[in-house]
Amino acid sequence: MAFGQQPRGGNPYDNQYNQYNNQYNNQYGAPQYGQPYAYGPSGAAMNAQMAYSYEEVQSAKRASVTKAYGEMTVGLLITAAVAVVAQATGAYARFIMATGLIGVFLFAAVQVGLAVWLGARIMTIKASTARVMFYVYAALMGFTLSSVFMIYDLGSIGLALGMTALFFLVLTMFSMTTKLDMLKAGPILMVGLIVLIVSQLILSFIPGTSGMTQLVCAIGLILFAGMTMYDAQQTRALFAAYEAQGPEMIRKISVVCALNLYLDFVNMFLYVLQLLGDRD
Repeated sequence: MAFGQQPRGGNPYDNQYNQYNNQYNNQYGAPQYGQPYAYGPSGAAMNAQMAYSYEEVQSAKRASVTKAYGEMTVGLLITAAVAVVAQATGAYARFIMATGLIGVFLFAAVQVGLAVWLGARIMTIKASTARVMFYVYAALMGFTLSSVFMIYDLGSIGLALGMTALFFLVLTMFSMTTKLDMLKAGPILMVGLIVLIVSQLILSFIPGTSGMTQLVCAIGLILFAGMTMYDAQQTRALFAAYEAQGPEMIRKISVVCALNLYLDFVNMFLYVLQLLGDRD
């Protein structure tokens, strides 16, 4: 008979056994269902330590994910500030007038190159350097996005920004709580992103395709909604994979995850703006 199990039948020692069993459990603590059978004072301490360690790890994971979203928020604030300043001072308009179409493409190439370089070198550079490069990228993006003030009125920009923030929050909360594994959809989302980019490039050279452009924008919004859910779950997975490598690695992962989430937010904002915005 296993210790802790009630004896069966008409055993004359039932009362004595129950008294001893209750005294033992009161002194050392009865094992909980699903926990290892560690008896005695040392076993109770070990179970308590295991429970504390688990809570500590979970708390660290939540703090790391929060840090990534905090970095993303700082990047978005930098982008918004630079966009407003560039529009108020007319810096972007003067840049376009001075460089023409060549300047637009070169500026875009610099941004893409910086994002690719940051993603490729994140494991070899310092976390502080990666954070600075991310903020520089956000500032460059803000300079480019100041052009939306030339095309759309402020009401449309504010509406698109608010709707994007709401969509992003709902998608993030859903992806963090659902059992749906969006990480398996990564290859499909990447193929969809390539098709989307090619489609937009083709449509940019074909006049009179406003209806098709709206359709592509709707598809792009759906695609980046999926990317937002994917990156939210990937952020949690990356922190779980690298948490044992120390705080420096966690800071690096925070930056690269913040960049991915930042790009999801910006692209969703642009597609919402194109779908719902009134051109000025």
